[in-house]
Amino acid sequence: MDISPKPRVVISKVFDTPLGDMLAAVSEDTLCYLEFSNADREFSAFEDFCKKWDLKPENGAHELLNKTRIQLEAYFLKKLQQFELPVILMGSPFQTMVWNQLIQIPYGETCSYEEISLRLNNPLAIRAIAHANGQNPIAIIVPCHRVIGKDGSLTGYAGGLWRKKFLLEHERTGPVQMELDFYIR
Repeated sequence: MDISPKPRVVISKVFDTPLGDMLAAVSEDTLCYLEFSNADREFSAFEDFCKKWDLKPENGAHELLNKTRIQLEAYFLKKLQQFELPVILMGSPFQTMVWNQLIQIPYGETCSYEEISLRLNNPLAIRAIAHANGQNPIAIIVPCHRVIGKDGSLTGYAGGLWRKKFLLEHERTGPVQMELDFYIR
């Protein structure tokens, strides 16, 4: 008799966005994953995420996936600045503490890794914070793109620096005109 717990099912769907495909996943009526597809790694990061958290991915329909798509469309049309979706932050206690700080960064603003370390009363944790930021599984909604270097420089972004640049400009200005070179990856 097998008494091991069964993996939780996650329903996933791929959305087309102005910055390329994104994969969204819902577990037990909460959004748990939203990431860009990169040609060099496809969706292997999602497979790794599912293995780590013992999740069984399935394609399908879910009301929350539809709400996520609608709110992402509104965000890209500059009609939405604050997402209203139930999310679950699946990570270590330190990672979730960092991700909760990311959620506090207002639309159109940025902060540095150092600023986050000071908010967490841990000024020596800058590298750990940067690593946790890079592990954020819910892009845009948990706005890791709003974290920049102390000197104002753009630093790493799992979705690619060109996307980070676009997202920051999108939030700071009026409608952003995408240049043709954004499509040449």
